Amino acid sequence: MGGNLERKVKVAEMALRCLLCGLGALAAALVATDSQTRTFFSFQKKASFTDVKAMVFLVAACGGAAGYSLLQAARCAAAMARGRALVSRALAWSIFSCDQALAYVMLAAVAAALQASLIAKRGQPELQWAAICGLYGAFCRQAGGGIASAVAAGLAAVLLAFVSAFNLFRLYGAGATRNGATW
Repeated sequence: MGGNLERKVKVAEMALRCLLCGLGALAAALVATDSQTRTFFSFQKKASFTDVKAMVFLVAACGGAAGYSLLQAARCAAAMARGRALVSRALAWSIFSCDQALAYVMLAAVAAALQASLIAKRGQPELQWAAICGLYGAFCRQAGGGIASAVAAGLAAVLLAFVSAFNLFRLYGAGATRNGATW
């Protein structure tokens, strides 16, 4: 592979990992700190992200994605600083597998959170579930911001899975050595 293309792939991977780290941390922070208290006839009811299990899953997935991306970004930065780092096929397979799993978990968490937020926004009249966003507007707006960040983080995770697949399968292409190839 040409040096210019290899450099572009390295930069793209590093940028996607940093983007995923930032967006995942932002989504986890927005959703995890989301709460609102309302008073109904002298009773106080607090809405929190822990009331919606899909949001708990989203916080865990986004937090895990941010941590994993931070570690992988450090690995990418070290490899870029060394120039042409050798990667074994086993390490490339590990990175590919983890990136694929991360993309699937992020997409599942985002889908579950989007479904829960849609029910919170519109309700479910057939089951006589009322829309709660009319009562807890600030809660829903902050959760919406967290979900929007999580959607962007999920898209970054999918793109990162493509990059790691490219990095893995080029080790099997023409000119690849038996024990490994460049980063």
